[in-house]
Amino acid sequence: MKRAAPWEATLDISSDDSLGSDSEDSGPEKSGTAAKISVSQSSKDLTSEGALIKRAKMYQEYMKSIPIPSYGDSVIPFTSWQGLGRSVKQLYGQPLHYLPNSLLKKWDQSRFACDDVYQPLDTIIHPVKAEALIWVTEELHRLTTSHHYLASLWASDLMYHAHIDPIFA
Repeated sequence: MKRAAPWEATLDISSDDSLGSDSEDSGPEKSGTAAKISVSQSSKDLTSEGALIKRAKMYQEYMKSIPIPSYGDSVIPFTSWQGLGRSVKQLYGQPLHYLPNSLLKKWDQSRFACDDVYQPLDTIIHPVKAEALIWVTEELHRLTTSHHYLASLWASDLMYHAHIDPIFA
C-alpha cells in the first residue's frame, strides 16, 4: 500500500484499524463520525500522536482496573466540586479519571456568575448525593470512554496533565 506523505495524512481516531495498521481499508480515506486530527508536516509529530494514543490506551486500561468503591457512610462537607473531588480521592485512596476531574472544574466555573457563588455547595446539595454523583460519573468514564476520544481531548488541551491524578500504588 502506498502511504500518504505525513503532511497529507489525517488520522481517524474513531477506529482501531486506522492506527498502526497497513491494511487496505485504513488510512485517510476511511470515514467516521468522530473528530479527525490533522497530522502536521513532520514525522516526529506523527510519532508523538501515536504515543499520545498509546498513553491514553494505557491510562484507560489502568483506570478500568481500579474498582469503584462501595457506598460509604461518610458525609463529606464541601464548598466546591473540586474540593469534594479532592476529599473523595483522599478518603478512598484512589485517583479520579481525567474526565470527571475536568468536569468538576467546569461545574465550579459555572457557579462564578451565580448569586449563591459564596454559599457552600453542601448546603445546596446533600453531600451523600454529591459523592454518589461523582462515583457514578467516575464509573461511566472509566468503563465507557474510548482511548481514541481521550487522546483527541488530550491533543486539543496542552494542559491535560493538570486533570490527571497521580497513579496510586
